[in-house]
Amino acid sequence: MTVIICMDNKNGMMFNNRRQSRDKFLIIDIMKMFPDKKISINSFSLNLFSDFTDRIKLEKFLLEKSNENDICFVENIDISKYSDKITKLIVYRWDREYPSDFKCTLDMSNYMLVSSVEFCGYSHKKITREEYTK
Repeated sequence: MTVIICMDNKNGMMFNNRRQSRDKFLIIDIMKMFPDKKISINSFSLNLFSDFTDRIKLEKFLLEKSNENDICFVENIDISKYSDKITKLIVYRWDREYPSDFKCTLDMSNYMLVSSVEFCGYSHKKITREEYTK
């Protein structure tokens, strides 16, 4: 399974049950990466993909039900519990440190960085997309 997450420089993902940030160019980048695939999300992320409703698959039990061919955008789930299922990880990093009380705790030692690309976002001067494989 491919998992896509967003986090800041200190692996923060959320604060007070809210995403730290959002950027519409990041969502466009995801859709360009997977032009012929549906992106699985849970209801928390639905408003981010409002321009792409035909390209998403809404899943209540997002990572529990996903299989090896699925692409999952995750914001509010501890992905470390599913490390055995994650074969590819795409990390979008904000070039900032935001307040956070929910962080990515995945042990990255089992993953190899295969690419890193920086681009200018809509609300962020720099977003880095890192791709890892197991």
